[in-house]
Amino acid sequence: MASIDTRQIDRDSLLLMASIRAGRFGPGFPIKVRNLSACGMMGEGELPAERGAQVTVELRNIGAVAGSVAWVAGNRFGVAFADEIDPKLARSPVRAGPPDLASPRYTRPPLDRPDGRFRAI
Repeated sequence: MASIDTRQIDRDSLLLMASIRAGRFGPGFPIKVRNLSACGMMGEGELPAERGAQVTVELRNIGAVAGSVAWVAGNRFGVAFADEIDPKLARSPVRAGPPDLASPRYTRPPLDRPDGRFRAI
């Protein structure tokens, strides 16, 4: 993907927190994802790598995505993904596990019902 011009590919502008790490191992560094497409992303934050380096980005609802650094300008950078992703998944709400019945009712979110209404627990 590095030799293909992907700047005209549809991308979603958003502000999403993610984690990036150089290579396959090592600590992850928190970043802000400024825009996201099926083929890559623009991030903002401290990047522990230079242009051409292999990185792994941990995206919400998607998981670990391998790619390479396409460009760096100050604290912003581009990552070209090795494989395409579905960027709409990153916008989807994170589904939690079973409800926390130990906390007070007024602090818990409503639960979805099949008919589209909410039910209290």
